[in-house]
Amino acid sequence: MKIIAHIYTDFPEKFGIPRQSGLIEELEGKIVFTPEYRNPEALRGIEDFSHIWLLWEFSEAVREDWKPTVRPPLLGGNKRMGVFATRSPFRPNSIGLSSVRLDRAEITEKEGAVLYVKGADLMNGTPIYDIKPYLPYADSHPDAVGGFTETLGERQLEVDFPEELLKKVPEEKRKALIKVLACDPRPSYQNDGERVYGLPFGGVEMKFRVNGKVLSVISVCTM
Repeated sequence: MKIIAHIYTDFPEKFGIPRQSGLIEELEGKIVFTPEYRNPEALRGIEDFSHIWLLWEFSEAVREDWKPTVRPPLLGGNKRMGVFATRSPFRPNSIGLSSVRLDRAEITEKEGAVLYVKGADLMNGTPIYDIKPYLPYADSHPDAVGGFTETLGERQLEVDFPEELLKKVPEEKRKALIKVLACDPRPSYQNDGERVYGLPFGGVEMKFRVNGKVLSVISVCTM
């Protein structure tokens, strides 16, 4: 397997990254190809597609061994499911799969062919193994069944973000950040209203607490 590119996002750490791709379209990513794959001919025709598939490496979860069952966060970390019935990063092969919106493709003097995408659920610097076009006639299955995830859905919180703190976040990143917080970045099994969490995003770090269904930002500082 050869690394063909890396993606650059606003998430320097795993914490806070949406649990699936496409949940927050405002999240932006920049895909820069490695020198061997910067030939613009390799992207000919890609701008005709609205979405693309990314095959990538769980670079922070690479391990030699594997287990047949894992604890999905959506189930509170208490119930085990078969690894192949989940999207856990802890797999025999640390390969991830994401569907993202293709915003635009550019040819640059310094980095060659570059792709800008939205809705990515990847950490900054994640290695990418392959890129394929998303085909609506084949890849979309409106009648698909979602297994154990169907009855759970995504937890949504009300976000209390004081205006004086929100102003410390770059304006173009505020909407995406609020949606990241609303999706509840905490592990499902943590529910301590006094615990303070830290979330680095887009060059700043937020500190917040969650009490019931309300997430309150208590500080923002530049990283």
